[in-house]
Amino acid sequence: MSGVDLGHPLQLGVELVPSAADPGAPGRLARRAEELGLDLVVVADGAGAGSGASVGSDASIGSGARAGDGAGAREGAGAPDGDALDAWTVLASVAGATERVDVATRGLRLDDRPPAVLARAVASLDHLAGGRVTPGLAPGSDGADADDALDALAEGVDVLRGMWAAAEPGSLVHEGRHQRVAGAQRGPAPAHNLALWLGAVPGAADAGARTLAARVADGWWLPVPAGAAAQLDVVLGEQAALDAALAAAGRDPREVRRGLVLDAGALGLGSGADGSAPDAGVPGAGVPDVDVADALAALVLEAGVGTLVLGVADEAALEAFAAVAATVRDRVAAARASRGTRVGTLRSAAVRAARAPSIDYDAIPAALAGAAVEPGDAGYAAVRSTYMRGGRPGLVLRPGGTAEVVEALAYARAQDVPLAIRSGGHGISGRSTNEGGIVLDLSRMNAIEVLDVATRRVRIQPGARWGEVAAALHPYGWALTSGDYGGVGVGGLATAGGIGFLVREHGLTLDHLRAAEVVLADGSVVRASADENPDLFWGVRGAGANLGVVTSFEFEVDEVGDVGFAQLVFDASDTEQFLVDYGATLEAAPRDTTAFLIMGPPRGGIVAAQVMAMVDSDDPETIIERLNPFARIAPLLQQQVQVVPYPAVVSVPQRHTSDGEPVTRSGMAEHLTPELAADAARLVRSGATPFFQIRAAGGAVHDVPADATAYAHRSANFSIVAMGSSRRRIDAIWDAMAHHFDGTYLSFETDPRPERLADVYPGATLERLRELKRRYDPEDVFRHNFSVAEPPAVVL
Repeated sequence: MSGVDLGHPLQLGVELVPSAADPGAPGRLARRAEELGLDLVVVADGAGAGSGASVGSDASIGSGARAGDGAGAREGAGAPDGDALDAWTVLASVAGATERVDVATRGLRLDDRPPAVLARAVASLDHLAGGRVTPGLAPGSDGADADDALDALAEGVDVLRGMWAAAEPGSLVHEGRHQRVAGAQRGPAPAHNLALWLGAVPGAADAGARTLAARVADGWWLPVPAGAAAQLDVVLGEQAALDAALAAAGRDPREVRRGLVLDAGALGLGSGADGSAPDAGVPGAGVPDVDVADALAALVLEAGVGTLVLGVADEAALEAFAAVAATVRDRVAAARASRGTRVGTLRSAAVRAARAPSIDYDAIPAALAGAAVEPGDAGYAAVRSTYMRGGRPGLVLRPGGTAEVVEALAYARAQDVPLAIRSGGHGISGRSTNEGGIVLDLSRMNAIEVLDVATRRVRIQPGARWGEVAAALHPYGWALTSGDYGGVGVGGLATAGGIGFLVREHGLTLDHLRAAEVVLADGSVVRASADENPDLFWGVRGAGANLGVVTSFEFEVDEVGDVGFAQLVFDASDTEQFLVDYGATLEAAPRDTTAFLIMGPPRGGIVAAQVMAMVDSDDPETIIERLNPFARIAPLLQQQVQVVPYPAVVSVPQRHTSDGEPVTRSGMAEHLTPELAADAARLVRSGATPFFQIRAAGGAVHDVPADATAYAHRSANFSIVAMGSSRRRIDAIWDAMAHHFDGTYLSFETDPRPERLADVYPGATLERLRELKRRYDPEDVFRHNFSVAEPPAVVL
């Protein structure tokens, strides 16, 4: 493959070798590089960086000088070892000083950096920098045998990758000759699919490092020898040697990016790496010349080098290189367009081996490729599961806008695998992940926008989480009723119901919906409201997951200031009577009071019940008046009552994911009758459910006619859910309680039996939804979440 364009995305940047003589230089030059539109800032390890190459304006490689050989007093020049700053520390500083450019190390050695510790440092910085970090390593050179140094680096790479593989079970154990890890907790995974680059170091055998890179690296810094009076064929020769090593390792040359460090002086852009001034007789000396751009473009188009960085000498050289860079980009783009070159880096063999066989990964739309996550990716652990449900999808697509949702949906339809739609990733029901299919993850679409202050109209994208919504609305004195947990995504809750701490005063979340933008199964984008596609608008409010992908919601929010919030813990050992009294107290409470109850199995002979109650008032006397009837239900074990802003109750937690498979059963009830209370008490005492919850669901919910939306359970005062680990135990008890319930709340039900569909969408609601399904999703594309499609006819 040498001598051809490998199609790798073009990266143009600068390399800095920091010195204690001017510790501020890296930050200044990095910020300037970003301002000038460059792509990459590399920090070289002053003692371990590989060789630099120089390209002259006659399209030849000139006298390359190794990083670290130059005078240490100049910006970006090599520093004597005693003055060299730690490259990794400087990289963190550069990352903090910039916002857009990628940041990388080159020649970083593991001599004094335990790989397990470095792995966490790299992943942490990658998260802090927003997924912009690329580590570049080199063999150690502290007098060690060359083979030993390479072996130590190879083991170090294994440890790094093992630590980043957060999706793998168990802790990391590595028993090597050079590196030993006796059971380290994996993770965190990096924020993006970071590439691991290798390079040689001065005095080390290039061939050994090249062979190692061919086996394990994602990128390779080409070691063009210093002082070689070489032409373009020197680079071609190095490329051919790497390609041969890759072939011997069974890898495709397109898997490994190639980088080259350019000398500013030889380019005529500033002082060279040896401190000399540019040759005034060289074409382009001091002033960028088209011949320089031709030379750099040739390295990309004829020699397959996708990453070119200037060993910068000063800001003037940097600015001159940025001017040349614009021309290089144009030349490369034009040539690639005329040749039909597919731009991208071939994923590694390890990643390709983890792919699902039924998904065409090569056909992922270009607009989505950068935000697609595969099973072999480092970031897979963070997206494969939801908050409470484990999954192993074959691909997670993360569109950033409506147009990308359209592309993602068209692509997913062509794959004939399960398709799940995810917003915030809470996903108790488990239907926002799957096994071997595609997940359309909308978490990047999380904008919150105020449309009209006078009418309290806001637009919210589905990936926003309710804690973020609460924080954004609070400065206006507003709130939008939602669930009880700030980590829940807007999309799933707003299309299913929305039973939260303000529900009795302000109704369901979906009752505040005034319009929605929806991507239908055929890819068309429509607006649904009372005036536009009103039938679709009816269905979206309660069964949106069956009809399309909602990409934005327009809500009319409520005026809500500070609220009273109480956390009361009762001795509910007389569980049957406690539940009856609690239900009666809640039904009798004014609508401004909403309470949720949580119970678990007896401990020490005592059944404890935690009640979380919100009073939509900031007046202490009103709050106490509303709470006193609850306090008299049973002996209080603990109590806390506060006046707090609404966002303090539904704040955004740290994201969590789980590999668990909890079983949840859900039912809607008008009253907590003695009979229901007795059966619920037996369930709690059985130990089958560590989490039994009763949510208030009445008040303002009753004001909306049952047929006004696809959410049909308007008469219920209570939503009841039981969670456990054993389907057999939970189902046996819950099924015997079924006669107490009239309906099921969609988001809390995991029972896969078909009879649950009629519980979620009873009678006329189901028939109307089926008519909409035939119109808007006739092929049942959105079948992963309680599909309302009619079952196929049985042929006898």
